[in-house]
Amino acid sequence: MRYVIIGAGAVGGTIGVRLGQAGHDVTLVARGAHLDAIRRRGLTLRRPDGETTWRGPAADGPGDRPLPDDTALVLTVKSQDTEAALAAWADAPVAGGGTAAERLPLFTAQNGVANERAALRLFADVHGVCVWLPATHLEPGVVVANGHPHPGMLHLGRYPSGADATDDVVAADLTAAGFVAPVRADVLRWKYGKLLANLGNGLQALLGRDVPDDLRQRVRAEGTAVLAATGIAHTTPEEEKAERGDLVDHRPVDGEERAGGSTWQSLARGAGSAETDHLNGEIALLGRLHGVPTPANTAVQLAVRRALRGRIPAGGFDATELAKMIG
Repeated sequence: MRYVIIGAGAVGGTIGVRLGQAGHDVTLVARGAHLDAIRRRGLTLRRPDGETTWRGPAADGPGDRPLPDDTALVLTVKSQDTEAALAAWADAPVAGGGTAAERLPLFTAQNGVANERAALRLFADVHGVCVWLPATHLEPGVVVANGHPHPGMLHLGRYPSGADATDDVVAADLTAAGFVAPVRADVLRWKYGKLLANLGNGLQALLGRDVPDDLRQRVRAEGTAVLAATGIAHTTPEEEKAERGDLVDHRPVDGEERAGGSTWQSLARGAGSAETDHLNGEIALLGRLHGVPTPANTAVQLAVRRALRGRIPAGGFDATELAKMIG
């Protein structure tokens, strides 16, 4: 299988480099200074046990040449960038006729639970991926992956449910590249469990490492209440911990712990957008649809948007102000 990694940041860069190291044909899709750096000197992946630099094709979009018909598209952009990425790649031509949306499998290795539905509007063959992969991308041309002994755990399966031979092939390739890659017919159940864990991402981005436990518990409690009201199944922290075990542990890289999660990184890079509206915002949306109050998650959404507009650095939001917003 050939792979096009659409979004070569922390998650996409780690997956792409590892697949490339394992001998697969990989194309990385990036933009701006990051793309320039990859084209000039490759993508360097720093891990607890050393570093490697991958050198191969990098692009900012599909281009005009048809994609080989044995290509899998792996979508790893942040959720706020999904719509644009899908639109860019849906009509890409495929060798032998047809388009990517008609003929190629699309894997959504992203946080949140709205990407798969958005993808299925355009792509006929969509596979969800639940991502547990502690990595950081702050510097052009460099990704730091703290997972050890495996860089990450990637559950995958068909959307909306089930699994097929394509999942088995991609899971085998990921396993050979060093990942833990179980195939799950209920991949969305795992993704909803991960959504609950990701509700603290915005809090970390706003307040830094020292987020009060009561705030973390409150946003998660709202999320759990909303999913219960909607009847949406999700994994539990105990189930997730048992699944990961000691397969994906956080380890320092060059003596440094991971600086922060995905939303923190967006603020730290000054990216101008963040995924909060697709994480805490998903809970707010479901709460409004089903009459469940979600003041804490709504406040986190509002605060992150305020931080983006005001260029407030990661961890620099006023905790007292956030408490007032939550009420």
